[in-house]
Amino acid sequence: MRSKVVTKEEAMAKVHDGQTIAFSDIHGMMAADELIAGILEKGVKDIVAISISGGNPGEGVGLLIGAKRVKKLITTHTGLNPEAVKQLFAGELEVEYNPMGTWVERQHAAAAGLGGCLTPTGVGTEVEEGKQKLTLGGKEYLLELPLPSDVAIIKATKADTAGNVHFKMNAINYNDTMALASKFVIVEVEELVEVGELGPEEIDLPAPVVDMVYLRTGEKKYLPKMWQRLKAKAEGGK
Repeated sequence: MRSKVVTKEEAMAKVHDGQTIAFSDIHGMMAADELIAGILEKGVKDIVAISISGGNPGEGVGLLIGAKRVKKLITTHTGLNPEAVKQLFAGELEVEYNPMGTWVERQHAAAAGLGGCLTPTGVGTEVEEGKQKLTLGGKEYLLELPLPSDVAIIKATKADTAGNVHFKMNAINYNDTMALASKFVIVEVEELVEVGELGPEEIDLPAPVVDMVYLRTGEKKYLPKMWQRLKAKAEGGK
């Protein structure tokens, strides 16, 4: 079976200016740090970033925002990244906010080949501006359009060489949906195993969905710097 394991340079050959790139990043957690660093090193710019948050300053997608490589951010909030907020108010970064459930379901619609999803969330608020509204059974819904990406940059715990992927506990989060909604999927993993070493119950994202697997060279990272500081402070206060 063909190996999908690649170098960082091979992965970066698939990332270009102006692409819509989805990132598995929750305030620096579950971010593919080394691949994101590779995007920065390559000089990729004008990115339309899909991320559940604006990240943390200097971490995850926040690293790219800080370097002004992101022209538009499609997200649910930016509250933990002051740089993203600063760029937003300065007119340097376009931000499209979505309710969290809507953000995920728009990607699910793209993954399933649907024309969109209907939701009552946002009806009667600024969220409905510019969107089609439908009434079904006497209840109003907004039509939210699919949210596909050109490339998904995803962090996972483990993968085999064929591209079957395992996420540790709740690290799977929305990442399987994000991958299915993308044209090309690159997964950064902590551990690489041979085909057959992952049991069927461990495979959260099957090989046919994954195009490339990159084995990170740095230390394992489960908590971003901000949470590491908070954890250390809490433990020190005991």
